[in-house]
Amino acid sequence: MRRERSTFSGSLGFVLAAAGSAIGLGNIWRFPYLAARDGGGVFLLLYILLAFTFGFTLLITEVAIGRRSQQGPLTAYRFFNRKWGFIGLFSFIVPSVIYPYYCVIGGWVLKYFVQYLTLEGEAAVDDGFFGGFISQMWSPIVYMAVFAGICFYIVYRGVQKGIERFSKIVMPMLLLLVVFISVYSLFIEHTDPETGIRRTGLQGAAIYFIPNFEGITLAKFLKIMMDASSQLFFSLSIAMGIMVTYGSYMKRSVNLGKAVDRIELFDTLIALLAGLMIIPAVYVFMGTEGMGAGPGLIFVALPKIFHSLGAVGSVIGIGFFLLVLFAATTSAVSIMEACVASVMDAFHWTRTKSVVLIQSGAMLSAVLVCLGYNVLYFEWELPNGASAQILDIFDFVSNNLLMPFISICTCLLFGWIVRPRLLVGEMRLNGYSFFRKRLYIILLRYIVPIILGVLLLGSFGLY
Repeated sequence: MRRERSTFSGSLGFVLAAAGSAIGLGNIWRFPYLAARDGGGVFLLLYILLAFTFGFTLLITEVAIGRRSQQGPLTAYRFFNRKWGFIGLFSFIVPSVIYPYYCVIGGWVLKYFVQYLTLEGEAAVDDGFFGGFISQMWSPIVYMAVFAGICFYIVYRGVQKGIERFSKIVMPMLLLLVVFISVYSLFIEHTDPETGIRRTGLQGAAIYFIPNFEGITLAKFLKIMMDASSQLFFSLSIAMGIMVTYGSYMKRSVNLGKAVDRIELFDTLIALLAGLMIIPAVYVFMGTEGMGAGPGLIFVALPKIFHSLGAVGSVIGIGFFLLVLFAATTSAVSIMEACVASVMDAFHWTRTKSVVLIQSGAMLSAVLVCLGYNVLYFEWELPNGASAQILDIFDFVSNNLLMPFISICTCLLFGWIVRPRLLVGEMRLNGYSFFRKRLYIILLRYIVPIILGVLLLGSFGLY
């Protein structure tokens, strides 16, 4: 006998949970350093254009797949066409690969939050603090385990009592923190003691918002486009099985189109604010050189900024890392839920059994990722030429290879085999006008697969 499926209580529950998934480390950690590295304005322009074309196409498709099938990603694609069921398998593999290393990064965030909460944030200013922490044997594992334990409890509690309730509490707080730090970042200023140059947050914001195409070659433009495209996978939680899962928890009475529009706008706004929160501050205290700090931007560059602000900086540091911790938790919960929903639907297991087994396997992988910075340390050259450790390999396989592949296959299946009208009908179910219908079909069939194909070629270092 098929068990009754859990659902969100309504449209608000779905939007907050889905937005919480989208507004994770992808927006708070990854978006700012990519925007800074790629020159700010050009990256931002491409990101916005892609978000409302490429992004919205895949977001609509995955949520509609979930609600139409009422199944998790492992079995949802088979519901439409058994021969294309392999997409569901890859959609299960991706969150299974991402969740362990996401918990490791979540542990790093927890460490920094505790560091500032215990008024020891000054130690984080040292250039060797971050590297010294992640290269320890046990401390990163302990912080990872605590973070993973929080995620385990929320997912174990279920859809309404766990995921939805947590999202309703955390998301308003997260939004307030993002807005406050973003506004504060605009009005800070600093005079470089060595050069005497005075820089302001508004100048940093101008670099962030105003595109500068000077020196942009075709190869560099394609590289920026690849970064913006890959960021969308994280920002919108697409090709991870998450939106299929959350779509399957949406009641038939909810207006799917309006809910997706809200997620799209909310996520893009938070991504823009995340960049505004970090890039002007980095520019003020470290100039354009500091904007190239890369993935370590929030762990290495920002503690220096907080330290320079004195006692106020310590308070802002607590608020900032609390914000990042909230964002990391909402995303990690959604990634784990995609795995749990898949095995519950495929094997008819209870939630308790599914959560315990998924968490156990993930913890083993997460420990390996932690050890990848000490006893298991090695450097491996990826196809795109980058040097990688265990975490980087997990990220490359999931984000650069499997996500584009899944999305290309999804576009082919619903653009040509199943045909778009099935999902268009799902969008229109409760009176949604869907004025972007023609654009959606053109993007689904032609443009998005081409963009994804270019993205996939770039992952192999072909440009």
